[in-house]
Formats: sequence, C-alpha cells, structure tokens
Amino acid sequence: MPKNKIDINELLKSMLSASKNVLKKEWKNISPIAELQLKNIIHNLEQIAVLKLEGKITEHQAKLHLTIQKESFKTILLSFEGIGIITAEKTINAALNAVKNTINKTIGWRLI
Repeated sequence: MPKNKIDINELLKSMLSASKNVLKKEWKNISPIAELQLKNIIHNLEQIAVLKLEGKITEHQAKLHLTIQKESFKTILLSFEGIGIITAEKTINAALNAVKNTINKTIGWRLI
C-alpha cells in the first residue's frame, strides 16, 4: 500500500482494538504476540499492494497469501492456553474486518 494513502499506525490500532475486544481476559498475555502478528499481516498487505501495482501478483494469489497469514496467526493464537479455534478465528476476523474497507479500496480488490 502506498504509505501516503494509508496510515499504517491507524490500521494497527484498529486491528489491535478489534482483537482485544474478542480476547478480553486473555489479552494481557497475548497482546505482544498479537501485535507482532498483526504488524506482519499489515506488512504483507503492503507487499501485496506493491506487487499488484507492478503486475506481479494476481487477485487469486493475493487471497492465497492472505490465507496463509491468517492461518499462521490462528496457529499462534491456538498455542495459548484457553484459546480455542472459534476464538482464534473470531479474533482474526474482527481484526481484518476493522480494516476491510480501507484495505480493499486501497488495493482495488475484494481481498478481505
């Protein structure tokens, strides 16, 4: 994503807030890892945007790449005691839904 169009810190803030709302009591223990994973997802979304502008990635490839990022985050969340698959998926979905419109509009694909 061209950095002049998107405030990366604002994206992260929105994603962290949405994640915190789902994880509530577990947030204290998970927040450092969640923040790192969400930063990675944002970085990868930036890379997808650049590759799209360069014509080096298709929409299908971009969606697969995002799926890999989501699965990685889910696996990490599941490693914490008390986090089940439904909570992990709700957390990821909440984080991505918080930035869905901004990302999709910026990239130009319905990626999220």
